[in-house]
Amino acid sequence: MSDEPGLSAEDMIGRLDGALSPWRRAGGVVALIAGAAGAIFVALLWATEPGPLPGHTQAAFALLAGFCLAWAGYGGWVIRRRAPLFALDRVIAGWLAVAVSTVTTALIVAVAAGRDAGVIPAVVGGATFIVVSAVVTVRAHAVRAALLRRRRELTGEG
Repeated sequence: MSDEPGLSAEDMIGRLDGALSPWRRAGGVVALIAGAAGAIFVALLWATEPGPLPGHTQAAFALLAGFCLAWAGYGGWVIRRRAPLFALDRVIAGWLAVAVSTVTTALIVAVAAGRDAGVIPAVVGGATFIVVSAVVTVRAHAVRAALLRRRRELTGEG
């Protein structure tokens, strides 16, 4: 039943149930630190802007800080996990990337349209990020489905 000679189903399940790889854990640490640093940077920039800011500028600062906090939360979640995630972390990161890319593109296109400047490059650039993040998300779903299918095969679950 195993793909490797001399490797029993129990050994294969043991591999599936092992600790999160050092590279995946390092990725979580990077997401946590970068997200937290980004949130602090945006919050400090927002707090030190002179004078009252327009509502749309305040909303943009809040949204950017929220994006950074979302990545920090994702990184913290990955680090706290002691077991493999069966690619769930990749699926969540993919959907987070799709959401952030879509909202950011919409805001950039709205600002460009409001200023009558560079709407086409904003749409093309934003669409590129959305498509790439969507492709990564679809691939993450496929990898997760394959891993879960393999686990069911090895454990004999229905």
